[in-house]
Amino acid sequence: MPDFPALDPTTSPLLQGLSGIYSQVIQWVAGLVNSSSNSLSQIGHNIASLPAQVQVPTAIDTTAAWHLALYWLLVLIMVVGVIGAVVPALPGITLIVGAMVIWGLVVGFAGLKWALGVAIAALILSFVIDYLAGVLGAQRVGASNWGQIGAFIGMFFGLFGLLPLLPTGIPLLGLLVGTVMGAFISEFLHRRELKLLQRVKQSAKVGLAIVVGTLVGNVLQGILALISLIVFLVTTWPGSWA
Repeated sequence: MPDFPALDPTTSPLLQGLSGIYSQVIQWVAGLVNSSSNSLSQIGHNIASLPAQVQVPTAIDTTAAWHLALYWLLVLIMVVGVIGAVVPALPGITLIVGAMVIWGLVVGFAGLKWALGVAIAALILSFVIDYLAGVLGAQRVGASNWGQIGAFIGMFFGLFGLLPLLPTGIPLLGLLVGTVMGAFISEFLHRRELKLLQRVKQSAKVGLAIVVGTLVGNVLQGILALISLIVFLVTTWPGSWA
């Protein structure tokens, strides 16, 4: 059997060529892996260096939007309270104080000291004004309890358009006319000891005095309610708490 000469890798051109190709492939693969590793490392570093706020603003914006919506809703309620302070049978400054308490429970009472203090003071003053404008004003012209009770009943029926003689549908007009009529009729029926002309004069005087006192008292309460609203807006304007 013939003997074939052994191939020397250092002298064989074929093996040297394959070895060169193999070395080139290894170097190319190693360079590709190294480059890919560096790129992935850089991308990971960039992601890790992103600010943490990227994921947080959604929750923050939602809370701020909720607070802003609640704020203006409560301001609208306070505006209704200002109107109610002028128009009887509607909640007035009490509604404003309640809206402020709700806002304080949501965002805290730290920034509400002035606004809430002014509103509570206005609420107390409104009770004093009610007493002075209603009771004392009527008593100065010699009104009896019957006249005051009749004024309240007439005010209620006039405000809601329940008087047959007041089908106008205008609440404020019915309020004024109903109060005068209620006070006049009640006082007239009560003052039986007076002569007819004296009874008419006294009853008319009582009716007008109660109406004037009520109007003055309501205007003063409306001013107090408006001051409370303004103080609230100035001290809690959006931006100081958002």
